[in-house]
Amino acid sequence: MENPFFKNTGPHKLNKLLKLINFKDQNSSDFVVNDIKDLSTSEIGDITFFHSKKYLSFAKTTKASFCITTENLKEFLPKNCKAIVSENVLLNTAQITQIFYPESTIDNFDDTVEDINKTEFKNKVKFGKNILIGKNVKIGSNCSIGHNTIIEKNVIIGDKCSIGSNVIIRNSLIENNVHILDRCVIGKKGFGFFPNKDSNLRYPQIGVVIIRDNVEIGCGATIDRGSLSNTIIGKNTFLDNQIHIAHNVKIGENCVIAGQVGFAGSSTIGNNVFIGGQAGISGHIKIGNNVQIGGGSGVIKDISDNTKVMGYPAKNIKQFLKENK
Repeated sequence: MENPFFKNTGPHKLNKLLKLINFKDQNSSDFVVNDIKDLSTSEIGDITFFHSKKYLSFAKTTKASFCITTENLKEFLPKNCKAIVSENVLLNTAQITQIFYPESTIDNFDDTVEDINKTEFKNKVKFGKNILIGKNVKIGSNCSIGHNTIIEKNVIIGDKCSIGSNVIIRNSLIENNVHILDRCVIGKKGFGFFPNKDSNLRYPQIGVVIIRDNVEIGCGATIDRGSLSNTIIGKNTFLDNQIHIAHNVKIGENCVIAGQVGFAGSSTIGNNVFIGGQAGISGHIKIGNNVQIGGGSGVIKDISDNTKVMGYPAKNIKQFLKENK
């Protein structure tokens, strides 16, 4: 889905985009680019990026008209997609995203908020003291909000939702019967940047957080919004306290995740997954359905369906127990 919150400054001519990022001309002519998206959601007229064979299946079927990629990977793109060969795909992608969405790296406090008593929600929501609501916020029926909570701009909350105290939410789409406990921070920008000795370049974060029906999020959890895709929590999933979910993470349905688990960016978790406390999930990996991960484990590679793992690096639990008798 397109981001409903960040304003797209496009369309832009491709040759001007490349010139703005000091990129050498590659016969870009006067092609017009409408937007920048990931491989799977791009449409005709969009530009995308392809930097790893992990995303080969998406690259082969992308509808994008242009793709920032490497010399070695360009051969996998479909005929409809013109390759823009780069020596630093992610850096150039970030630079072009910044042109399309110049406000996407800014997360200053929301100066549009006002006291809930001055808003349309004062007679619609059960609320505590010191509640602030930003612009472009929608809240369904039978919802409650705890003390000192800030619902910043660009948030949609469904029916029968409970938001705890000292919570901050922005750039999020929350469905029905969701319970968000105290001190959570949801929808802020993710931890993405390119190190530079003079000044680090922030990676734009134009995605949102999507929380499906019947989810519970424990105290102190932090869920970052996506960069070019969205961060998604599937329905009926329960998160314990102090969990961190980085940008672009996709967690499936009916998952149970214990306290202090950390998910690095762009990891994908299947349905019916159980994860013990203090486990760590590396970025850009895929965990299948019906997987169980023991507490304290470090998952650094893909895990297939119907598997039980434990340890660091996480391995089949029978093998782990045998090696640690």
